[in-house]
Amino acid sequence: MNNQKAPKTEQGLKQTPLDALHRESGGKMVPFAGYDMPVQFEAGIIAEHLHTREKASVFDVSHMGQALLKGDNTGAALETLVPGDIQGLNEGRTRYTLLTNEQGGILDDLMVTNQGDHLYLVVNAACKEGDFAHIQDRIGDVADLEILDDRALIAIQGPAAAAVLSRLQPSVETMPFMSADAIDIGGIACFVTRSGYTGEDGYEISVPAADAETLARLLLDEAEVKPAGLGARDTLRLEAGLCLYGNDIDGHTTPIEAGLSWAVNKRRRIERGFPGDDIILSQLKDGAPRKRVGIKPDGKAPARAHTVIEDLGGNTIGEVTSGGYGPSVGGPIAMGYVEAAFTDPDTSVNLMVRGKALAAKVTKLPFVQQRYYKP
Repeated sequence: MNNQKAPKTEQGLKQTPLDALHRESGGKMVPFAGYDMPVQFEAGIIAEHLHTREKASVFDVSHMGQALLKGDNTGAALETLVPGDIQGLNEGRTRYTLLTNEQGGILDDLMVTNQGDHLYLVVNAACKEGDFAHIQDRIGDVADLEILDDRALIAIQGPAAAAVLSRLQPSVETMPFMSADAIDIGGIACFVTRSGYTGEDGYEISVPAADAETLARLLLDEAEVKPAGLGARDTLRLEAGLCLYGNDIDGHTTPIEAGLSWAVNKRRRIERGFPGDDIILSQLKDGAPRKRVGIKPDGKAPARAHTVIEDLGGNTIGEVTSGGYGPSVGGPIAMGYVEAAFTDPDTSVNLMVRGKALAAKVTKLPFVQQRYYKP
């Protein structure tokens, strides 16, 4: 396996360090964020989704951007770009936060971990080049950004994830949700966070690219574990009510509209000092003109992204941003934005699918219970 920067394929796509393993395992490869990635394996998306909810699955998320932010006061520096309380983040803890623009929009969502003398960042694959350039441009004079091109990222998700990983390293079993540690797994030096994006308990493991396939095989050798692709990852996060950047949040969506007001931490609301703070804090106080909601279509027909949402009088009130079949729910589900007057649960709306109005109701998120580990 190549242990350097991801190589280019003939189609101009990059490969992750697990590319050969995906193909060996029957992965159906598709282009995603500039990479050749498995959308599913032989069992199919629904089977992979249900297996993750019942046992545990391994996902390759090596296309995500990993970086270290080093300097004398990286927390204060990063706080000029995000509304999260980074200076108050204890060592060994992880926080979800947002890069915002001057209009209060979301440039990306990211995970930040305090590793003591530096911060560890994980950003979205499609945004990573722009994110890193943005960080370098804004705070590069006071903090050193080290992009980790030589590491893979592997997620193991599901209710059996802790039992599986603790066989290889017992200390992971009692790690709290959103905590992190440098840990040896099967003789491989890893950096592990108890986190993920499926709504299930699990871990994300940063590992040297040269060791990624060995680690993935160790996990897949366990009886409860199967591989899963991008398709199942998407249906899992949708059921869990989690945003997909570029669909549910973007540079024109504020954290308040997106239902992410909890990511604007208390101290930051008082001290301010992040891009778009006037707009974001004004919406926090007075309300946003639109809000992200769950939507449950009647019947069996799914409503995909960009489906127009109308009130019962035929007036356009919003748009679906993510939608499809929820395997654990057993029917179609969707998320989208509607005008503030239509956000109450059980509000009746119509979804315009192929020119026909399909009945639906606004519902609370998530569609399934989130099962993160909290001792």
